[in-house]
Amino acid sequence: MSWTQPADLCAQVQRWWDRGELLAALVTGEALYPRRLVLKTPNSADLSDHFEAVRNWIAALRTLTWCRIEWRQVSHRVLGSNAVPQTAWVDDLNAALGAIGRKQEAGQFTALLTLTRQHQPSLLPWLAKRPLRALELAEAWPCLLSIVGWLQAHPRPGIYLRQVDLPGVDSKFIETHRSVLSEWLDLALPSISVEAGCTGVAQFAARYGFRDKPARVRFRPLDDGLIMLPGATRPDITLDADSFAALDLPVRRVFITENEINFLAFPDMPGSLVIFGAGYGWDAHAGAKWLNRCTVHYWGDIDTHGFAILDQLRSRFAHVESLLMDGATLHAHQSAWGKEPNPVRHDLPRLTDQEKVIYDQLRDNDIQVDLRLEQEKVGFAWLQTALGKL
Repeated sequence: MSWTQPADLCAQVQRWWDRGELLAALVTGEALYPRRLVLKTPNSADLSDHFEAVRNWIAALRTLTWCRIEWRQVSHRVLGSNAVPQTAWVDDLNAALGAIGRKQEAGQFTALLTLTRQHQPSLLPWLAKRPLRALELAEAWPCLLSIVGWLQAHPRPGIYLRQVDLPGVDSKFIETHRSVLSEWLDLALPSISVEAGCTGVAQFAARYGFRDKPARVRFRPLDDGLIMLPGATRPDITLDADSFAALDLPVRRVFITENEINFLAFPDMPGSLVIFGAGYGWDAHAGAKWLNRCTVHYWGDIDTHGFAILDQLRSRFAHVESLLMDGATLHAHQSAWGKEPNPVRHDLPRLTDQEKVIYDQLRDNDIQVDLRLEQEKVGFAWLQTALGKL
């Protein structure tokens, strides 16, 4: 039978809860009650053909104490006059919560609401929008509010997260809750205290004026004549971005490779060094203006992401040349072809004409579906030959 059963009525109230509507109304003051439930009832034919089932259905609805049933009289030529449920209503929040066993959670939410109204009323719109998320954060709520208050009192503090001194709060706690704190701080802080250009949890510190661990660049000289550290031959060096930018070395040529073993095994080249690439994002290299006077070669995978990284690198250094990212290298290593997960599909405006041909073939699956040649699968002799031609 398609008639609405008591469990169906509870399920409707559960959906109100799952959408956050019941708790959100506590914040906004929206009048939800009395609220009508969807009630599918027997028709006249059902009374004739399934009278006993209809009686049992009515009896089950009569047992419900949390909703109010309105009845209608139905006159039947054989069965006479019978009272049949017509509509069902939830008259208040307490009844709705009782139907789905959520009174305890609602009490917890009310406590969070009271605390927020007292200390951070600017966060009430967030609380109305994400009440169930608030319940998930209930244990951490007082500490989260204290962080917001601390930043209001110390805008753009210029210290590390580790230096925030609040009871129950350490850097790990802040890092764990960066996502929700970002949503809160955008509401609670004046715009002058928020660096709008820094987005995402990875840029949390920069967005709200904390110091962040410095970006680092790892590189190796490829020539014994490039003395970088006293007494060290071919050192593997990692510098913060500012120190790397301040280098003043007699370097003519720079290679960038994304694979660590390729970085460590890169062949000797006079007046050259090799950088261990960072994939997407070249902020750590952007300040190194001395790279503009060097010939820079980028060696990435021959796949759509490899070309996308090259395109992004050229947004920082337009003169970058690709290395071993050509059709000859691709087809000479057919036995090493693999599949690329989640290929890039958008246009890359900074590719050369030859690079664009390869990229379009990869993007459009003209050679093989999701084709990929990883740089570490290119023969070492092939690399040496290419370097010899430079």
